[in-house]
Amino acid sequence: MMDAANAVNGATSEASPVSVRTQLVGPREAAKLASEKPGPTLIAIGGIHGNEPAGIEAALRVVGRLNKEDVDLHGELVVLRGNMSALMMKSRYRERDLNRVWTEKQIASLEARGDEKMIDEDREAKEILLAIRSAIARARGQVYLVDLHTTSAAGVPFVIFGDTLPQRHFCRDLPLPVVMGLEEQIDGALASFWTRQGCITFTVEGGQHDEPGSIDNLEATLLIAAESAGLFPRGSVKETRDAYRLLESRRGHLPRVMEVVERHAIKATDGFKMAPGFKNLDHARGGQLLATDKDGEIRAPKDGLVILPLYQGKGDDGFFWGRAVSEARLRVSERLRSLQFERFLPLLPGVERDARDPSRLVVNTHIAKLYPLDVFHMFGYRRIRQTEDRLTVERQPG
Repeated sequence: MMDAANAVNGATSEASPVSVRTQLVGPREAAKLASEKPGPTLIAIGGIHGNEPAGIEAALRVVGRLNKEDVDLHGELVVLRGNMSALMMKSRYRERDLNRVWTEKQIASLEARGDEKMIDEDREAKEILLAIRSAIARARGQVYLVDLHTTSAAGVPFVIFGDTLPQRHFCRDLPLPVVMGLEEQIDGALASFWTRQGCITFTVEGGQHDEPGSIDNLEATLLIAAESAGLFPRGSVKETRDAYRLLESRRGHLPRVMEVVERHAIKATDGFKMAPGFKNLDHARGGQLLATDKDGEIRAPKDGLVILPLYQGKGDDGFFWGRAVSEARLRVSERLRSLQFERFLPLLPGVERDARDPSRLVVNTHIAKLYPLDVFHMFGYRRIRQTEDRLTVERQPG
């Protein structure tokens, strides 16, 4: 799509008729554009997995375009590199997945530890934490964060976000398939952590790691996100029209919105092997072979969607199982949530609010058989964890 940003190879400060910009280049902060005009802050992070450098390249392209004098820039755009040591090795991670450490407990432990007790990913996480906090401290408007990824499987690019109404509305402008409920299935995701800190966030999976078109997909997504956030007036950067057309052409016949029903978690000892041929979002028929492990064949329970099949050596998510979500169901859900009908959920048989955390509901599974989990999904309760006869359902704040 657009040319790579040659201007990001040095620190500059220049004035234009519409705004003042600064560009800083360093190990963690790959680039920064700041306007004298107040506005939103958009943080783009690429390479949180070291075998996924496409996001950094894509973000630098966007910086190059927005640094031109014809752009009426408001606010700030910051580009951060993720797992730099793993990027050098071209490996997903060195000792720990850097997209699984972002819980309040783990971050508190990280901040309490001395540097001598840290592994590589601990140091990476601490530097990212400080860089994002610094950007938030400078912010003169709403803070947005976009986490840029690629996948081991080929297929259509898609968007993931925690199911809050502000994030639904923000992602509505993106002409890509949206997968709801995936972020909530993963413990310690970076985007999820920063949603809880008050940012509006989403993650985009841009395509296969080594496919050149994946960079184009991520670039187009970030450019549209910058426009939606308000970094420049709508329609003022002509390349956004090309970005919309590109992403609309990528979706094909997939549903516009999907949701995760189940995560197939794996361990190294499982001998898990995904059946060949699945794309990162793919239809599957009931009974179709999905994978094998030490216990035998894993088949589709009914017609549905395979999401993020694992075709690489590292990872503990074999695949996710999903289904389509209708526009009518989304509208009903948003209306109920805007009226705060979730206040009445603890009145359902077998449901009570967690006394330690009001964002959680505890459900007696014996009684809850009277109604489906879809009741909780409608209100954004998509993080579901089960212990014996109890379900804990939780949603992101907002």
